[in-house]
Amino acid sequence: MSGRIVRVAAVGDLHCTKTSQGAFQSLFSRMAEAAEVALLAGDLTDYGLPEEARVLARELTAIRIPVAAVLGNHDLEAGKGDEVRQILSDAGVSILDGDACELQGIGIAGVKGFGGGFGQRALGPWGETIIKQFVREAVDEALKLEGALARLRTRHLIALLHYSPVRDTVEGEPLEIYPFLGSSRLEEPIGRYPVSLVVHGHVHRGQLEAVTKTGVPVYNVSMPLLARSFGDRPPFRVFEVPTDERAAGETAAPRSSAPSARTRDVVAPGASRGRRATDTVVS
Repeated sequence: MSGRIVRVAAVGDLHCTKTSQGAFQSLFSRMAEAAEVALLAGDLTDYGLPEEARVLARELTAIRIPVAAVLGNHDLEAGKGDEVRQILSDAGVSILDGDACELQGIGIAGVKGFGGGFGQRALGPWGETIIKQFVREAVDEALKLEGALARLRTRHLIALLHYSPVRDTVEGEPLEIYPFLGSSRLEEPIGRYPVSLVVHGHVHRGQLEAVTKTGVPVYNVSMPLLARSFGDRPPFRVFEVPTDERAAGETAAPRSSAPSARTRDVVAPGASRGRRATDTVVS
């Protein structure tokens, strides 16, 4: 039995500061008008300060739809990540860190992710202890993502990350910093579950979209990148995801093949004609 279509709005890299009062209310209001679920892909604050998180929490009163988020590296800069998480959780945001939630019938698995590089050039656990610790962190983040995906029972899943799982959305950044922008270890669990799409932030000068090796679409929703790419509309993307009803007791099994999804562009009300306004994922 087919279900309804749910619109999911996504943006990352807000970098909210202590002086950002009023800076995001219009953005969040537009997201709430355009979608039924909102995803925030990390770097919610600029220095990871509780004061910044409190400003963002007040801004989020303008978004009257369910919100899921992951933290980014900036949110951990001050060593107060737990406080930032609590402040935003108290504001009604589902902060995911190896966790999963279901919003409007869509399963969302969230993890910050980590660096390490991509493919054959990815950093390996060899040599100094600190190198092994770095690689271990990347592996642990991938395992957390897999655990979150495994817990979901919805037919359509979204992977919400901060770091990129693929090299292609990183292209455009200086080559020297690729290893610090993402890790292909995050791509591995995405290919084993029926993930409809992946959204990430962190990469301010990269590419808007790519696909994994198994064909899962990956979208870079970094706000600075979206602002430069789509100057005629608010800097967020909207995806339409079907919510198929599942028979009682039926679960989402791991899979190795590509998801049966395709994308097309539509134009949302208020956007200029001829420019992409939303991205629709349909089965």
